[in-house]
Amino acid sequence: MNPIPKISFRQINKLAIPAIISGIAEPLLSITDTAIVGNIKINPTEALAAVGIAGSFISAIVWILAQTRSAISAIIAQYLGAGKLKEIKHLPAQIIGINVLLSLSIYLVTVFFAENIFVLYNADGMILEKSVSYYKIRALGLPLTLFVFSVFGVFRGLQNTFWPMVISITGASLNILLDFMLVFGIEDLIPALGVEGAAWASVIAQLVMALFSLVLLLRKTPFSLKIHLPFHPEIKRLLSLSLNLIIRAISLNIALYLANAYATKYGAHHIAAQTIAFQIWLFFAFFIDGYSSVGNIMSGKFLGEKNYHKIWKLSRQLNTYTVFIALLLGAVCFAFYSEIGQMFSKDEKVLSLFKGIFWIVILMQPINAVAFVFDGIFKGLAEAVLLRNTLLAATFLGFIPVLLLGDYFDLGLYAIWIAFFVWMMLRAGILLVVFQRKFSLKP
Repeated sequence: MNPIPKISFRQINKLAIPAIISGIAEPLLSITDTAIVGNIKINPTEALAAVGIAGSFISAIVWILAQTRSAISAIIAQYLGAGKLKEIKHLPAQIIGINVLLSLSIYLVTVFFAENIFVLYNADGMILEKSVSYYKIRALGLPLTLFVFSVFGVFRGLQNTFWPMVISITGASLNILLDFMLVFGIEDLIPALGVEGAAWASVIAQLVMALFSLVLLLRKTPFSLKIHLPFHPEIKRLLSLSLNLIIRAISLNIALYLANAYATKYGAHHIAAQTIAFQIWLFFAFFIDGYSSVGNIMSGKFLGEKNYHKIWKLSRQLNTYTVFIALLLGAVCFAFYSEIGQMFSKDEKVLSLFKGIFWIVILMQPINAVAFVFDGIFKGLAEAVLLRNTLLAATFLGFIPVLLLGDYFDLGLYAIWIAFFVWMMLRAGILLVVFQRKFSLKP
């Protein structure tokens, strides 16, 4: 039997490092909003809570709709590996058009029912008012974000993570600059807009990213945005993949919704602390997701080549790298445990609650690394049904029962993060077992 071909560390990092930079740009925007809003002078705790609730709902929508990015990436990568890229030249424009229309519809519905939505998060009074105000502005960027993510899927399918990185850096840098200018204002030039300023900063940055993505798609890929009918035969498989990944994302966001709803029920200080912890968790997730993206990108290409040995080798290497990175990030966070919380809030009660649960966030990271790597690999293999069923099991058999039990025993934020821990254990464990059975003996 021939030895399993080695995939070089340089080859992986050529894709992973730009993907990491691109991936952390999105949570960096939310972290920037969180840190800046948490330091405004008037009602900072309520403002932080509002941005956390509204931002969580926006992330839920984006994650649900952006699943087509992984589907696009997987199919393009498979056709690239098989040397048949010309056969899908009209497919990206069709799915991007569907994405944009869908996101516009969701924007119109959710803006109309914004207050009702955030009442479901247990928001009331000033927190509810600021949540609605922030969301109605920030949601203008939903179609722009979905367009950008779709273009990222095209580039990733072509084994290119460089241009998504450039777009993300541009958007993140602009967002941070605008956050300072619009939240705090500039004397005699720009009034301090507070929470609304943070929302406008994100929308402007997303517009610039969308325009940049459009130019690069037309100039750097073999695809155009001209929609040809009838629909490509692969559109059915792509939509099927997307639908299963959307169901998976809905299940994921049920867990995130319940986490924020329970934290809000416990009080403004609790949801503020939860917001800080979750933003850091999200930053870690998107950081590690850079290597998960390599799994998505390369496993699809290897599947197109029918090179199963390389898929096996890829999984081992990516897990080694990501677990090491997770341990390194965790060590840094333990070293600066107190200082990290103070970046986001000066409220002693918020900081006390945050410090009480932050260690759980840190200990989860190696488990998250394994789960995210296999998420990426199975997305590249177009195993959407498996990913859907894994998330459904982890959410309804793991997260929700543990959360309800913890709440019954008045564990507060501990209940939420213990539930998250169990949730990630199930996700990592199920995918690891299935992968071992599927590929360890593959000829």
